[in-house]
Amino acid sequence: MQLGQNVVIGTDVTFGDNVIIGHNVVIYDGVSIGENCVIQDNAVIGKQPLRAKNSALPELKTLPPAKIGSGVTIGTSSIIYAGAVIENDCFIADLATIRERVAIGHQTIVGRGVAVENDCVIGKKCKLETNCYITAYSELEDFVFVAPGVVTTNDNFMARSKERFDHFKGITVKQGGRIGANATILPGKVIGEDGAVAAGSVVTKDVLKEEIVAGCPAKKLREVPQNQLLRNQE
Repeated sequence: MQLGQNVVIGTDVTFGDNVIIGHNVVIYDGVSIGENCVIQDNAVIGKQPLRAKNSALPELKTLPPAKIGSGVTIGTSSIIYAGAVIENDCFIADLATIRERVAIGHQTIVGRGVAVENDCVIGKKCKLETNCYITAYSELEDFVFVAPGVVTTNDNFMARSKERFDHFKGITVKQGGRIGANATILPGKVIGEDGAVAAGSVVTKDVLKEEIVAGCPAKKLREVPQNQLLRNQE
């Protein structure tokens, strides 16, 4: 293992072979890291979450350690919280945040400045591009593409009235779904298999399988061309 300067490693941390750790990295107790991983400067792995006094989140309990698979790259100043599981060969770019109880499937790319909030499930071979925001309680299946600046939401009550506590619901993107730059997806909406959302759209209704939607509010534009469907890719 190659260690930079000022690295802090907690108790019971385990490492596979050929791990490279940059300067000022903090790895909390019990974290497991597979072989052939690269952890760049100032990354934090296994951080327990904090809770504001007026937060809508439930009372926090100590979470199990984060688990990092083999062949994972974790970029500079990224933060991976306790309870997160990152599968093999993922790429977590600089300044990304992956919150507690998040699962990231193998070979997924989490771009620069991306935030994946708590209790999300991200499938394999997804691509989340720069500065997109994945709201809590969302599920992205395999081969999903999310362009830069996309915003997803989970609170129709916008933080007012106690009723909202019973209605938090993230988004769902089925296998092969794609979301264009700066689109906004409202709470609980489902983007069907190979569905596509045009850049700048506001999705207020579910997107059907193999359908392209555009506009504010987003409406059906046309069907996804056959040569763009996931099943027709080489």
